[in-house]
Amino acid sequence: MKILMILSNPFMVDPRVHKEAKALVDNGHEVTVIVWDRQKEHEPESVVDGIRLIRIHNKGLLRLLPNDLLRNPIWWRKANKKGQELYKKGYKFDVVHCHDLDTLQTGVWLKKKLGVKLVYDAHELWGHLIENDVPKFVVKKTFSMEKKLIKNTDHIITVSPPFLEYFNTITDKPITLVMNCKDLKYEKYQPPETKKFTLIYIGGMKKQRFFPEIIDIMGNLENVQLVLAGKTENLYYQMKEYSKKYPNIKFLGTVPTDEILPLTRSSHATFIIIDPSSKHYQKTLFNKQFEAMVTGRPIIVTKGTFAGRMTEELKCGITVDYNNESVKKAIITLRDNPELRQELGKNALKAANNKYNWETEKKKLLNVYKEIKI
Repeated sequence: MKILMILSNPFMVDPRVHKEAKALVDNGHEVTVIVWDRQKEHEPESVVDGIRLIRIHNKGLLRLLPNDLLRNPIWWRKANKKGQELYKKGYKFDVVHCHDLDTLQTGVWLKKKLGVKLVYDAHELWGHLIENDVPKFVVKKTFSMEKKLIKNTDHIITVSPPFLEYFNTITDKPITLVMNCKDLKYEKYQPPETKKFTLIYIGGMKKQRFFPEIIDIMGNLENVQLVLAGKTENLYYQMKEYSKKYPNIKFLGTVPTDEILPLTRSSHATFIIIDPSSKHYQKTLFNKQFEAMVTGRPIIVTKGTFAGRMTEELKCGITVDYNNESVKKAIITLRDNPELRQELGKNALKAANNKYNWETEKKKLLNVYKEIKI
C-alpha cells in the first residue's frame, strides 16, 4: 500500500511520526511524508529509514505572516497542491494519513479530489491545546472544525484513553489507541552508577511544566543534580541562562533522540510536573512516562491528571500537588530512599515489558492498515 503522510513539523523532531512511518515501511508499505519545515533546516527532499520526505519551506506569505494561526490555511493549500502533484506524477497513494488537526483539512481535500482513504492521527486535543494562547472564539471554531472534518475520515488513531473517550463522543468512526510507547532496550533493572541523586528532564520547558520552579527547588537542595535538555522552543533559552544560577544544574542543550533513553537510565528519576488546570494536560500521556518505564526509572507526576492516575495504579512513581512544597518533598523522598527508587523503577520496567512498549502499539497501527479496504 502507498501512504502519504501530512505533518506540520520538520519530521526529524517528531519521534512518534518517525516510528509510525518506519513501522509501516518495515511492514512492506511505501511511505512519503509532506512536512512543514518552517525554518528551512533541511533540504527540500530526502530519504530517512526508507521514508521519503518532501519539505515545504516558508516562502512568500508563509514567511510574511506573523503566526501559524494565519499561516495554516496557506500551509494546507501548499500541502494539498504538493500531494496532488505527487499523485499525478505517479505516486498514486492509497491512503492519506494526517498527523493532527493542523493537517486534516489537507487530507479531506485530497480524499475528495482523489478518492483515497483518510486516516486522522490525533496526537493532541487541539482545542484544549491552544485554549490558553488564543481567543475563546478561536477555540470554539477549532472544536467545530474538527467535528466537521472528522466526518470525512475512514479511521482515527489517537494517543491516550481520555482522548479516545473524547472522540467517541463526537464520531462513530472506528478509533484505535496507539500510545507513544518506547522500544524495549533493557531486559533487567539496573540502578544508575552515579552516587549523587540525579533528576533528569528532556523535553519542552514551559511555565505550565513547572519551569523555572523546578530549577530553584533542585538548586537549593543538597546532594542532588538536575540534568536538563530540550528543543530550542518555549522557555529553552531563558532556562539555559537561569540554570547558571546553580552549580548543580547541568544544561545539555538539545540532544539526539537516540540519547534520550541512555541519559534517562543514567539518572535516578525523571518528572513531568504539569499544571493540572489545563484540560489538555489532564488527559495527555507524556513521552517522559514511557521513557521512565522502559529505562526502569521512577517518575514524579502531578496529581489530578490521567498520567498521575496511571502512575499511581502502576506504582511506578510519586504523584504530587502542583506546588513547590509537594514537589520538594517528593524529590527528597526519592533522594533519601534508594529502596523505594528501586521498587518503583522495577515496577516501571515491568509495566513496559508487560504492556507499555512500542512492539505492542506497533501491532495496533499495522492492524489499522490491514482493516482499511482500498
